[in-house]
Amino acid sequence: MIRYRLSCHRGHGFDSWFQSGEAFEKLRSAGAIACPDCGSVRVEKTLMAPEVQPSRDREAARRPLSAPPQTAREKALAELRRRIEEGTEYVGMNFAAEARAIHAGEAPERPIWGEARGEEARKLIEDGIPVAPLPFLPRPKAN
Repeated sequence: MIRYRLSCHRGHGFDSWFQSGEAFEKLRSAGAIACPDCGSVRVEKTLMAPEVQPSRDREAARRPLSAPPQTAREKALAELRRRIEEGTEYVGMNFAAEARAIHAGEAPERPIWGEARGEEARKLIEDGIPVAPLPFLPRPKAN
């Protein structure tokens, strides 16, 4: 695996891992690498020095996971999480079964979120049941 520092044509920088340099080029030429900030697929490798990070990245890496969000991206993700947690029902590992029951009209229609194994999620999509992955994991439960 190799990590590259990338930049889109709008100047947004981000890191990503690839199986090899050839894999990066293949994915880039197919338009399969997109900027997480703006979605641009015009992405290039930038100059990078291994293990050298800008001070703000170093500061972010030192912050505990429970620290309040700092960057615009962290704030947007925190707001998305808040809205999902407040406006939907968490059904845990019963997500696939509950989504099927709602789709079939066997359970009350309501917004839900939860966890599903990859095969379960793939089967839901194949069966035309609308689902989408979330960019975060459930919070660990404390006693």
